[in-house]
Amino acid sequence: MSLVRRVARPLLASMFVVGGADQLKHPSAKTDTARPVVQKLAPLLRLPEDTELLVRANGIAMVGAGTMLALGRFPRASAVVLAATLVPTTVSAHQYWTVEDPQARAQQRIHLLKNLGLLGGLLLAAVDTEGKPGVAYRAHLANESVQRAVRQTRREARHAARTATTEAKLKAVQAQHAFG
Repeated sequence: MSLVRRVARPLLASMFVVGGADQLKHPSAKTDTARPVVQKLAPLLRLPEDTELLVRANGIAMVGAGTMLALGRFPRASAVVLAATLVPTTVSAHQYWTVEDPQARAQQRIHLLKNLGLLGGLLLAAVDTEGKPGVAYRAHLANESVQRAVRQTRREARHAARTATTEAKLKAVQAQHAFG
């Protein structure tokens, strides 16, 4: 793993580990903010409509995936999980356009933009293959290799068939001359 990844992953993950731990310790502080999003998404996703439970579950996901990302364990999957936790958090907590007070509105806009920046970092981490080809590319190469092997086998089979036909004709001619 490169030095940049060793430093960047824990830095990116730190916000989620701390925020997730806070959600676990103090879920009631987030329930009022999260309730409108939970009421809309819970039925669609077939989740319980217990806002406090979902805030805690979000916190567990943030701590777990954040820790895994920081340690470099399953970093791509961890980044996807963190991105999935960040979207509802951002939508519920940082609707700056609904805030009347100009200072509070500016603060909420900054938090929204910060979360969008974090989301961008997570998306980059989710597609980072550490310089190795991704699964789709490797599957493409494997498919090409199989196709190449099939073509080679067909060529060899045609060659063997032609050779067998030629040898059979030769043996037939030899047999005709021998009994002739």
